[in-house]
Amino acid sequence: MALHRLFQLSSLLGSAVRVTLRRNIGISAVLFNRAKELDPVQKLFVDKIREYNVKSKSAGGIVDAGPSYQKNMTEEITKLQRLYGGGDLTKFPDFKFPEPKLEEVAK
Repeated sequence: MALHRLFQLSSLLGSAVRVTLRRNIGISAVLFNRAKELDPVQKLFVDKIREYNVKSKSAGGIVDAGPSYQKNMTEEITKLQRLYGGGDLTKFPDFKFPEPKLEEVAK
């Protein structure tokens, strides 16, 4: 009987220790990944994204957009302006919702 209780207690204690170790390893793995250098593929990917960001800021828009892209863009904008009644399609529309006039109805 006492041996049975000892085994129960040891299995309970063992599961608690496993959970604690798993949590600590998980937290330390996250901290370790932040501290270490990126692997070469991740580093290359991040470098390309940063390079594209610099190029797009210097170009003022799409990188390596030739005259055909600009021509297609203006054609599509003209089509949309014709379909939807003109206006500036490069900015978000300004919606105005007037307050409804409610009338009191006598019962």
